[in-house]
Amino acid sequence: RVLGQVSCELVPPKPNRATEGILFFNLELSPMAAPGFEPGRQSELLVKLNRLIERCLRNSKCIDTESLCVVAGEKVWQIRVDLHLLNHDGNIIDAASIAAIVALCHFRRPDVSVQGEEVTVYSPEERDPVPLSIHHMPICVSFAFFQQGTYLLVDPSEREERVMDGLLVIAMNKHREICTIQSSGGIMLVMDQVLRCSKITAVKVAEITELIQKALENDQKVRKEGGKFGFAESIPNQKITAFKMESAAVDTNNVEEQAEEIITKADPPSEIFATPILHAPGTAQIGEGIENSWEDLEESEREEEVEEEGEGEADTSECQRMETEDASTISKAKDEPIVLSDSEEEEVVILEPQEVPNKTR
Repeated sequence: RVLGQVSCELVPPKPNRATEGILFFNLELSPMAAPGFEPGRQSELLVKLNRLIERCLRNSKCIDTESLCVVAGEKVWQIRVDLHLLNHDGNIIDAASIAAIVALCHFRRPDVSVQGEEVTVYSPEERDPVPLSIHHMPICVSFAFFQQGTYLLVDPSEREERVMDGLLVIAMNKHREICTIQSSGGIMLVMDQVLRCSKITAVKVAEITELIQKALENDQKVRKEGGKFGFAESIPNQKITAFKMESAAVDTNNVEEQAEEIITKADPPSEIFATPILHAPGTAQIGEGIENSWEDLEESEREEEVEEEGEGEADTSECQRMETEDASTISKAKDEPIVLSDSEEEEVVILEPQEVPNKTR
């Protein structure tokens, strides 16, 4: 299950495409969909899926990007498609491509008017929003291969993806035009297998496109009548939540008698009990367990304390060393003569301690 959301914004165009709008796709894999996904991390699977969606939708020119231009070279519409994976049970790319193209078909951008250099953006109350200009609807269909291509499976689940030998993804529209094709898994496919997959893709894409058009027509009809649509219509029918378990009946008759039978058949408890071990005064633990660390310092606090003690000891030793050096220097000055050497004249003058002048060169 994938949730698709489309938003738009007026931005400057790209320098090399001054009269074309910008399309941006972003797929997110969160731990809400599966425990194996890590938040905020660009995994190899996520990068591959994002590139495949971009090739399927943006590179196939399914949307007229020139119709998104407002002022050439100055302002164009940037269409952003955010895809959130709600539940992962295999075959993410098919569900993501369907969610993206349906969200783009359902999206309406605000109407604008240009007078000279002034651009006016109208709210939905002032003018009806404008739908995007969509040429075709490319949809991805995945094929899983087993035993080096002997067996073929359409729309694999998560368990089937773990044991498959290779995967083939074909993006096609209802006019039987192939938009992109990608093979992964290191399996060699013969021409007949690829042609067979393309024929199956044409049938599946026609069925899915018909379902999408019916859903869009139904949504438009319900909106005109003022009924529930979108999340309001999906939540009561529990279409958004997944992995729903069937309700199981539990027999609650004769519960006490069954409990007594279980107790009588069970082995009696042992008479030897483990004595409690007191690790610290005021606390008691039954069994071995772990030691109480409530009064202990945190590891970071302990490291800071050790560093402060080390710095204090280093300062004390430095002061003591400087004092001893000063004392030794003074004692030498009193007992020994001072030798001054001149590098230019290469003369050595020996002075007695009583004859040391105040200023020396």
